[in-house]
Amino acid sequence: MTAPKPVALLLPGQGSQQALMAAGLYGHEEVFTEAMDEVFAAFEDQGPRLRDDWLAARPQVSIDHMTRSQPLLFAVDYALGRLAGSWERPAALLGHSIGEMAAAVLGGVFDLADAVRLLRERVRSLSGAVPGGMLVVAASVREVEPFLRSDVVVGAINAPRQTVLAGAEAPLLAVEEALRDHAFTCRRVPATCPFHSPLLAFSVAGAERAFAAVPARPPSIPIYSGYTAAVLTAEQVAAPAFWASHPVAPVLFRPALDALLASGDFLLVEAGPGQGLASLARRHPAVRPGGSEVVAMSPARAGDPRADRDVVRAAMRRIQATTRA
Repeated sequence: MTAPKPVALLLPGQGSQQALMAAGLYGHEEVFTEAMDEVFAAFEDQGPRLRDDWLAARPQVSIDHMTRSQPLLFAVDYALGRLAGSWERPAALLGHSIGEMAAAVLGGVFDLADAVRLLRERVRSLSGAVPGGMLVVAASVREVEPFLRSDVVVGAINAPRQTVLAGAEAPLLAVEEALRDHAFTCRRVPATCPFHSPLLAFSVAGAERAFAAVPARPPSIPIYSGYTAAVLTAEQVAAPAFWASHPVAPVLFRPALDALLASGDFLLVEAGPGQGLASLARRHPAVRPGGSEVVAMSPARAGDPRADRDVVRAAMRRIQATTRA
């Protein structure tokens, strides 16, 4: 008989968004539905439009547009995190990009209403940012370094051989072509903004003041930060500059996952759309028979309401079986 394992939630970010993501749970899973409605209510006048576009097969605003991807990723991460927490209280949280804001709410750092106000301000400030994007490269940081330039930087480290670049559109395209010429496999992240790039520094210059105006409490659940690759300290949580820097700073998902799994065995639960983080986690050497395990709460591709419900119920059974083994 295997020993029970605590749950650690993995909360995905930009690039994980999909049309109709988790929409099949709305009206069927009470905790999830209530949590989504809480987020839409916190968005006030924007809430009905967000909800309508989330549930629409042909939304008026594309899910990849920043005004939809950021709020709806936050909402789905938060609601799935609430649903998972209704089955078993998580022992740790690890968010990727905007997923760290969802982790901060689930972990008690920010009230939901305050987090939504901060997110609205982030989206507003970034709406005038330089056009750009992000590129996933099947290569290590060392391998891509010769191709980097001042306006194309490492935006995320997802795995030993999965590095995300961020930059303005024309330079990023030139770097992509150069990488492909050297036989590197690349794919674009669905994003119209160079997230996690210094190019956004001017756009978020006022964010520190916004965070300074909002109460921040020490986490009630340990949060492994994708920006420090360690457990957030009370001092970091209380620092507005830390939170304000997130759109500019690179995401260190793999180092943060290393730190989490170095602390013990977990059932890693991807609480968000798709299975991108679950796929990365399954390749970690600590995930093995008798060690850490991985489960996702959403199907790999969204759009089938029955699949949404089947996958989330299978995740519930797995969580209950693993934590009570």
